[in-house]
Amino acid sequence: KVTRAQVAPMGQVDTASPRHGGELVAEVLRAHGVPVLFTLPGGHISPVLVACEKIGIRVVDTPARGHRRLRRRRRVAAASASPPSPRAPVSPTAVTAVKNAQMAESPCCLLGGPGRSPGHPSAPSVPGPCVNRCCRLRACATSSPTLRRAIATATGGTPGPVFVELPIDVLYPFHVVQKELGAPNPPGAAGEARPVQLCSELLSRAQRPLVLVGSQALLPPTPAEELRSALLSLGVPCYLGGAARGLLPPECPLLLRHGRREALRQADLVLLAGTVCDFRLSYGRLFGRGAAVVAVNRDRAQLLRNADVFWKPRLAVQGDPASFVLDLARALQGFAAPKEWLERLRESDSDRDRQIRAKALVPPPCHLNPLLLLQALEQLLPPQSLLVADGGDFVGTAAYVLRPRRPLAWLDPGPFGTLGVGGGFALGAKLCRPEAEVWVLYGDGSLGFSLMEFDTFVRHKVPVIALVGNDAGWTQISREQLPLLGSAVGCRLSYSDYHAVAAALGGRGDTGDVGDIEDRVLAVLRAAQAECHQGHPVLVNALLGPSDFREGSVSV
Repeated sequence: KVTRAQVAPMGQVDTASPRHGGELVAEVLRAHGVPVLFTLPGGHISPVLVACEKIGIRVVDTPARGHRRLRRRRRVAAASASPPSPRAPVSPTAVTAVKNAQMAESPCCLLGGPGRSPGHPSAPSVPGPCVNRCCRLRACATSSPTLRRAIATATGGTPGPVFVELPIDVLYPFHVVQKELGAPNPPGAAGEARPVQLCSELLSRAQRPLVLVGSQALLPPTPAEELRSALLSLGVPCYLGGAARGLLPPECPLLLRHGRREALRQADLVLLAGTVCDFRLSYGRLFGRGAAVVAVNRDRAQLLRNADVFWKPRLAVQGDPASFVLDLARALQGFAAPKEWLERLRESDSDRDRQIRAKALVPPPCHLNPLLLLQALEQLLPPQSLLVADGGDFVGTAAYVLRPRRPLAWLDPGPFGTLGVGGGFALGAKLCRPEAEVWVLYGDGSLGFSLMEFDTFVRHKVPVIALVGNDAGWTQISREQLPLLGSAVGCRLSYSDYHAVAAALGGRGDTGDVGDIEDRVLAVLRAAQAECHQGHPVLVNALLGPSDFREGSVSV
């Protein structure tokens, strides 16, 4: 038992220390004779993985309950939150395995945990019936005894799984946590009456307005075409996210795709139409000081997510975002944002497009440039195409390059970030829209969760095209983990022949590799389209070289 006197000296903070809570976790695991840490890597748990590697605990990026049954030793697994969701304490792919371990009375300590969502601290919320106990490491000073008790619970009495939540502010070095914390914007008024009228008054006075449209705006009953017409009528620059991608046509002058962070800092009015102030908006830290923020959301909790922490709404409206935009457009007929503001944003957007095109021409040291591959696909996408996104770094790159051709032509898992949705999403999309040319954008990590669905595609004669960005790694995670913690442990995969698997299951497979110029890449993609149009599911295994395009992107 640890006494208060023992804990007190441990509570002193060395702000210059590079050490972190992951090292404390690793030391406890070594003390308990844990030889292997099984994991699905993610930014939330990177400090633990790196610390384990340093002290000789093997890190394996595959779960393996058989290890515990055969070796009769303590088993520990670490699962990130669904990248990059800060509210999911553990990847949903781990929940079934945890429940299975409980029913089999297999002792397991599952480590996981999100970043603490400011203003809404996460609780250990792996479903209670799945584990024998839940606990959280609340401070570095008490981490070791808490983890020791968790391991004892997992192995004592009737053995079973125990979940230990590892908050980011406990795991990461002090300077990283300090950098992420900041002061909230000055408070403002919220929740006033007559919301459409008030918003129209704010918008009519704004010199630099901006609209952010989220997935919720595409929900019934408002048809997507009516929402599109309302946005065009408003004449305000727009960013579209999630299922709202494709709502405005690619050539629309109001549609912006790049530089959202800087645009938000400059805007004096921001309308969040179904967009949430979560990790995607840096929890509300992106708004300029003094900006009037109008938020509209059906869910009150999402409407005020992180409010009074990093941002304050001038007007918060609980209701349907699409209906609100339609009413606003009716109230402001003839309105348009100042021409100078729109031209400035459009020029910035065009500059970024030129930079991306130039970067696509730079050959990597090996294999393909992902930007070159995606630009080739962008050239070939027909008007009836539908894109399914299932991956991390490759999908993140694709979001900069590919432009959905129509509303509801981009399907991604949403903020929960669940990997493995690609096969099921593609199957449902093709059956719902038989005329659509369905492309699944897979990362090589996420492909492992649904590659066998090619058997389903073949049996049910569902022709889809899978484009795999195969860079032999969990690159979304390693982009942050390697520079921050000095190791890519748990993030390496292989340049596997995934196309051969698709062919073995009855589909068609092809590959793109080093030396392939744009004409060759286009030929491979056109061949995939031709096979698909003949009724065959196709997998294109594109071997990608290293790219710094998304350098600095975060996974938490």
